[in-house]
Amino acid sequence: MGRILSSLLCFAAFVAACLPAQAQLFETKAAHAYMIDADTGSVLFSKDPDALMPPASLGKLMTMEMAFNAVKSGRLRLDDTFTVSEHAWRTGGAPSGTSTMFAKLKSTIRLEDLIRGVIAQAANDGCIVIAEGMAGSELNFAHQMTERARQIGLEKSTFVNATGLPADGQQTTVRELVTLARHLWRDYPDLYRYYGEKEFTWNKIRQLNRNPLLSMDIGSDGLAVGASEQDGFGIVGSAAQGGRRVFAALSGLKDDKERAEEARKLIEWGLRSFEKSEVFADGETVGEAEVFGGQKSGVALKAKGPVELFLPITNRDKITARIVYQGPLAAPVEQGQPVGELKVWIGDTLSQQVPLYAAESVSIGSLPQRALDAAKELLVGWLR
Repeated sequence: MGRILSSLLCFAAFVAACLPAQAQLFETKAAHAYMIDADTGSVLFSKDPDALMPPASLGKLMTMEMAFNAVKSGRLRLDDTFTVSEHAWRTGGAPSGTSTMFAKLKSTIRLEDLIRGVIAQAANDGCIVIAEGMAGSELNFAHQMTERARQIGLEKSTFVNATGLPADGQQTTVRELVTLARHLWRDYPDLYRYYGEKEFTWNKIRQLNRNPLLSMDIGSDGLAVGASEQDGFGIVGSAAQGGRRVFAALSGLKDDKERAEEARKLIEWGLRSFEKSEVFADGETVGEAEVFGGQKSGVALKAKGPVELFLPITNRDKITARIVYQGPLAAPVEQGQPVGELKVWIGDTLSQQVPLYAAESVSIGSLPQRALDAAKELLVGWLR
């Protein structure tokens, strides 16, 4: 596979930007969709992943991140209790007519039960009780949610409440929802397991998990569903089979049936249509970057460790690789110096970006060498 990518790299830097977009390897009815391999982060599918949309109940994933983080850090314990305020009861409880765990006004509830109610039933009252217990008010908690989102790499997601209920300024993207879901799985393995519970009984009320993927035989163990008038039905899901795991998010579907079917099809395709390939071994030269004014005209580039990607089992002709860097590099170049990235496309989806580093040092060249390079650069610049 390294030879295949190397041959592509020989010409891709020149022509890739001029090529027309290739067809996707998979089609979905979702308006926005994004799926990655859990271990490598390789992008397996992407369709308008950065479009802003209201999170609806998918925003509760961020509420759970806040609670999980507090438990992991020791600031809270699962046995800690919180009181149901009138705001929580009216806005998210039985009087609200929204998804609820039917918490009674002024009652106290264990944090673990609140977490399980939010995950299984998308309980709005549970979210507000957690928010008020952790931050004093839901609004203050929402500000903290946005701050925390930036800390974990969500650059666009903004939260106005803890529930995902409609609110001006509340937004996210399917890409960032997948990033958040993967973060929950990697950083909180002891708490992530709650997403796999198919039902939850509390206060003598048995409630089934709303995630349709859990009842399908595809290895799913999470995460959540949501719906809004503006963007339709959405879902964030994960499944694992044969030692592989994928995370996917879809939105803009017409109803819960289409949401379940499209999510199942995308996840199954992702699990069966790719295989892990070592495209470059540890220490293997990935390509070369041009050097200006050096003793050598180029420098070999390597990654830190082997380059492993999830690539399609079929349609290998849809793979395009390209080394991207700002060049030519000015001498001197130090061994280990960051130079650029190896970018790999599957169809028209940018699948993975791997940082590349100088494999050797290149010192400043002689005066005639520098003069020749300057003349070449002047000519190239004029031709551009």
